[in-house]
Amino acid sequence: MSILGATAGELVKRLDRGDVTSIDVTTAYLEAIAAADGKVNAFLHVNRDKALEQARAIDEKRRRGQCVGALGGLPVAIKDVICTQGEPTTCGSRMLERFVPPYDAHVISRLREADAVLIGRTNMDEFAMGSSTENSAYKTTSNPWDLTRTPGGSSGGSAAAVAACMAPLALGSDTGGSIRQPAGFCGVVGMKPTYGRVSRYGLVAYASSLDQIGPFANDVGGAALLLETIAGHDHRDSTSVAAAVPEYSRTVEEPLTGLRIGIAKEHFVSGLDQQVEAAIRNALEVYRSLGAEIKEVSLPHSKYAVAVYYIVAPSEASSNLARYDGVHYGHRAAHFDNMIDMYCASRAEGFGAEVKRRIMLGTYALSAGYYDAYYLKALKVRRLIRNDFDAAFREVDVIASPVAPTPAFKIGELVNDPLAMYLSDIYTISANLAGLPGISIPAGFSQTNLPIGLQLLAPPFEEERLLRAARMFERETDWHRRRPASAPG
Repeated sequence: MSILGATAGELVKRLDRGDVTSIDVTTAYLEAIAAADGKVNAFLHVNRDKALEQARAIDEKRRRGQCVGALGGLPVAIKDVICTQGEPTTCGSRMLERFVPPYDAHVISRLREADAVLIGRTNMDEFAMGSSTENSAYKTTSNPWDLTRTPGGSSGGSAAAVAACMAPLALGSDTGGSIRQPAGFCGVVGMKPTYGRVSRYGLVAYASSLDQIGPFANDVGGAALLLETIAGHDHRDSTSVAAAVPEYSRTVEEPLTGLRIGIAKEHFVSGLDQQVEAAIRNALEVYRSLGAEIKEVSLPHSKYAVAVYYIVAPSEASSNLARYDGVHYGHRAAHFDNMIDMYCASRAEGFGAEVKRRIMLGTYALSAGYYDAYYLKALKVRRLIRNDFDAAFREVDVIASPVAPTPAFKIGELVNDPLAMYLSDIYTISANLAGLPGISIPAGFSQTNLPIGLQLLAPPFEEERLLRAARMFERETDWHRRRPASAPG
């Protein structure tokens, strides 16, 4: 099997046996990036020499008989919202065009300890605000399955990199579906852990009560391995939970007996593409054949999720992005008359249209006279959404749904219709509001050969259950083994 066609787990085994070296693997992916990324545009920054230097150091550790980390020389692509010492971290924005962090995010430190090779920085919607990666200030990423289509967002670059065989693993961030939706659109596995499972230290904040870092991989085992690497308590993040991290990569192959899968009636209503619904129904039949019980549940407040999200998230963004004022770091306008003018000009030049829209929405919702009517009410409904899930999980082990209402839409199709764009996250937003873990796995293709994703959700800190349930389906199908024709190798 070629290096590019292998899963992360298969590559780690080959590296451990000495069949290939980290230099071999890293070089293969660097060549794939050189061959394919001119069309896909998944990467914002690739430092070939630095990646090869990391690979060479890991190979030398092996030659000396030293213990090598769990990733053992495997390349990992990083969404450009996660701080990496000495590497540009732009968040897809002109505001941070020249920002080079002086420190590593917690997850980057974990990757280094696990002997990963940091192969490049991936494109994204500016400050993670978007569902198509069209809001990047630098380039538009294409879906490897159809270059006229979006890869989803905001972690579209990471999803496209894995789908196009330019990286075996990648990190993304998920605030309202920004890992799961692009994973579904690109036909790869993408997982949002429970809020608090992975440290947010070094993740440039969008909405602090919603953001979570998670893995992309070309199979469930790879996602389990990468999550196991990055999860765990970090005292520098006050929301990081001091809970033991299971050995996900060891237990992922163990099927779940007596699995109860919930189907929310609210997820199968008008607006859901018929081909997407058919793929999800077929996936449920696979589970049924494995002995799972399929049971209807209700999430009555899910119809408010989009409205709640677009009050809570922009409000937190309004606060978080206030730091970019042209004074401390980030873009500063070249011409201004006074300090207030400098603030206004710097932010007007540095932020794109969608970021400005969300800052204004959030500032309005938090303003005097509107806080109680909008933000406070949204928080109350957020609690009701979580209560719905708590009640449902007393009856079922996981909840299954589509990842998105349609397959990947065309680039430019929704860019001038913000509401339609926001609705593409209608099935993913609730998990962030409730703090739940969720995973997207490949579950079929449309008639035009576009991937369709199945979403599974579980109770808080039940990532092990989620991964095992996802692997049960994956083991019975070959959707995850399919690669786009545009992929190298």
